Amino acid sequence: MTTIRPHRTRPDIAVKVPEVTLVFWVAKLATTAFGEAFSDYVFFNDYIGRNTAILGGLALLAGCLAVQLSRRKYSPLAYWLTVVAVSIFGTMSADFLNQDLGMPLWGSTVMLLVLQTGVFAAWWRSQGTLDMHSIDSRARETFYWLTVILTFALGTAAGDLAAGPLGLGTLASTFVFLGLILLPALAYRRFALNEVVAFWVAYTLTRPLGASFADWLGVPAPYGDGLQLGTGPMSLATGAVLLVVLGLVVRRYQVTARHAGPGAGS
Repeated sequence: MTTIRPHRTRPDIAVKVPEVTLVFWVAKLATTAFGEAFSDYVFFNDYIGRNTAILGGLALLAGCLAVQLSRRKYSPLAYWLTVVAVSIFGTMSADFLNQDLGMPLWGSTVMLLVLQTGVFAAWWRSQGTLDMHSIDSRARETFYWLTVILTFALGTAAGDLAAGPLGLGTLASTFVFLGLILLPALAYRRFALNEVVAFWVAYTLTRPLGASFADWLGVPAPYGDGLQLGTGPMSLATGAVLLVVLGLVVRRYQVTARHAGPGAGS
C-alpha cells in the first residue's frame, strides 16, 4: 500500500502525526486505558445522564479536532489531546449503540468494521495511500481522523463482545488481544507483511487491549469480573499515568526538535 500516483499537498502543511516509535504505542495505550475508564465513569453516571455525557464527549472531540486541524505541523499536545478526546467519545459511541439503541455487540462490531473498511477504501481511492507517514494534506488528515475515531469505537465494541457474549471475561480478553496485537509485528518482521497493513491492524487492536485491561481493573460489581476498583478511581489513576506519558512525549519532541531543526517529530 504505497503511493501510486503523485499528490499535491499544501505547502503550508507539514506531516501532522508523530513518528511511530515505542513512545507512540505507550502513549496510545495510555489514552486507551484512560478513555475507557473515564468514559464509563461519565456515561454510566446517573447524575450526568447518557445523553449529556455523549453530547459532552462530542463537543470535546469537536473542539480538539478544530485545534488539531488548525495546526500547520505536528503538535504533540494538540495531537494527543485529540486522541484522548477520540478515546472518550469512541467508547461512548459504542456504548450508546449497545445500551441506548439496543444494538447487539456483534451487530455494532460488524457495522463498525464495515464502516472502517469503507473509510479505508475511500481513502485509498482518493489518495492512493493509507500510509501514516503521508498525513500532509487536509484530505489525508480528514481520512486519518475518521479512521482513528472508527478504530476506537470498533475496538470498544469488539472488546465488550469478547468479554461479554463470547464469555472470555475481561482478563482473558486482555491476554487474547495482547496475543493478537503481536501477530502483525511478527508478520511484519518475519514474513514481510506490508507495514501500513501491520500498523492499522495493531492500531485497531490497541483499543480492545487497553480497554479490556482497564475494565478488569475498574468496572465495579455487579458488572465487573476483575478487581472492581471503580471507574472513578481508575479514571484518576490512568489519568495520572497519561499525564506522565504525555509529559515525556512533549519533552522528547522538544529535545528532538532542538537537535533536528524544524519539522522534527516524535
